[in-house]
Amino acid sequence: MSEDKDFLYDDSEAVKFIKNYLPEDIKNKFNDDDINYIIDLIYDFYDSEGLMDGDDDKDIEINEEKLISYVVKNALSDGVGKYEADDISFIVQGELEYCDSIGMFE
Repeated sequence: MSEDKDFLYDDSEAVKFIKNYLPEDIKNKFNDDDINYIIDLIYDFYDSEGLMDGDDDKDIEINEEKLISYVVKNALSDGVGKYEADDISFIVQGELEYCDSIGMFE
């Protein structure tokens, strides 16, 4: 990911986008801090998998099941909460859609 693309990412806009993306029954389960925390875990996962190494020419394949499992496991071990994998899946999808909407994957 180049520095120009990093600059486009706005945490508060990402949270707003994700909250709008979530179905109503899930939206009320997460506050802004929860979503920010989950976004941090998503990027921790990307880093741990070597997906943030900066090779823009390499196609990136994200194992969503592994990512969701990582978020659920770390949230529980950090004492933040016990999240359902299906709920986290919507947040992951929302975050990916936000990135796509700002042209981060171009």
